[in-house]
Amino acid sequence: MEFGFTTAAYVVAAVLFILSLGGLSGQESAKRAVWYGIAGMALAVFATLVGPGSGLWLLSLVLIAGGGVIGWQLANRVQMTQMPELVAAMHSLVGLAAVFVGFNAHIEMGNVLAMDDTAKKSLEGFAALLAKKDALEISILRVEVFLGIFIGAVTFTGSVIAYGKLAGRVGSAATKLPGGHMLNAGAALLSLICLVWYFNTGGFVPLAIMTLAALFIGYHLIMGIGGADMPVVVSMLNSYSGWAAAAIGFSLGNDLLIVVGALVGSSGAILSYIMCKAMNRSFISVILGGFGGPAGEQMAVEGEQIATDAATVAAQLDDADSVIIVPGYGMAVAQAQQAVSELTNRLRAKGKNVRFGIHPVAGRLPGHMNVLLAEAKVPYDIVLEMDEINDDFPETDVVMIIGSNDIVNPAAQEDPNSPIAGMPVLEVWKAKNVIVSKRGQGTGYSGIENPLFFKENTRMLYGDAKDSVNQLLANIS
Repeated sequence: MEFGFTTAAYVVAAVLFILSLGGLSGQESAKRAVWYGIAGMALAVFATLVGPGSGLWLLSLVLIAGGGVIGWQLANRVQMTQMPELVAAMHSLVGLAAVFVGFNAHIEMGNVLAMDDTAKKSLEGFAALLAKKDALEISILRVEVFLGIFIGAVTFTGSVIAYGKLAGRVGSAATKLPGGHMLNAGAALLSLICLVWYFNTGGFVPLAIMTLAALFIGYHLIMGIGGADMPVVVSMLNSYSGWAAAAIGFSLGNDLLIVVGALVGSSGAILSYIMCKAMNRSFISVILGGFGGPAGEQMAVEGEQIATDAATVAAQLDDADSVIIVPGYGMAVAQAQQAVSELTNRLRAKGKNVRFGIHPVAGRLPGHMNVLLAEAKVPYDIVLEMDEINDDFPETDVVMIIGSNDIVNPAAQEDPNSPIAGMPVLEVWKAKNVIVSKRGQGTGYSGIENPLFFKENTRMLYGDAKDSVNQLLANIS
């Protein structure tokens, strides 16, 4: 009876997770989708706690409560600007959990195999499942455990490095140790040898050696990827964490973990593929950590950056009929979205055609800018993706760039040796006038100089984005 309830609950939870993923594809349905996910997770946890082999439910509740308190604190403290690194940090925890669960399964496997038949009859839960497996099934389980630990270890260190790069604690430049890809290949070959070794012996040593090799692979792969490509990396790590969860599910014989892990893994992989196409990157090279550095000497940037002031920009906006606003990470850092929303309302009240251009990786995380603008009550129908708005720039009077850099960099099209060469960008320089709201004259997150700032139709509005927009509001009635 208990098993039937658990299975039924898992099926319902899986359906809720699918509905959640489906709802997240649209801004209007995203909030409802989150509640689907919450309900599905609550049901899954409850069914697991009351299901067979759940003798430690009290300890589980204590741990869940502790984790919930930590999660609540993080949710209240973390700013929207820190969401990319928070997501990377969460992926690292999934990977670490996969490693711990894998080693626990290895230990329990050894303990059960050492028992006699009488002792095996008193087992329950995961140990009872192990006791019923024959030699072939045990060998298959070893492969599952091995793969779970391998994927988890790669995800853990890779996510830690991604967190460090996004948080500014690790340099954003692509960095490889001497030997480059050969080191990764050597570690992968060593892991494969350990798989054969572990499959035949079930010993702890090959598992430990593989874990160290996988930790290195995760570290070195992500260190070899430049900052401009970190949004793709976060998406790929999301996929890795899903496959790690699925591997845990196979090891534990938990169908829901397999389903959820497969959903996360496949959706993360699809998102990564879509983002790679949007950035003109090779999907395979993402997986292998093979991009992020320039192929040769970059083109020199000529000219000078010409500064402007809020009054002049306000006059330009007042004279314009069409305005496109391009938000980026700088807007998020300054928390300027509310001020930008108010500026939009005032310009639209004057009859001006105001729209937003969103690059697929603006803000270091897919959808980051969309969330900020939705939070500020910017209408969904004027927030357009890059492909929808790129052809409109030549007919646009004023483009206002708020905290964006790499996603509006013409070097992507003009300089074949640029680290972002070939990446589709918002072609803002084709507009009649370009206003760039920026803190100073430094380069962006990827460390690449932007020729846009030196073009004749570009003017620089220096200062904090929120302060700059507020100054514009003071000049626009």
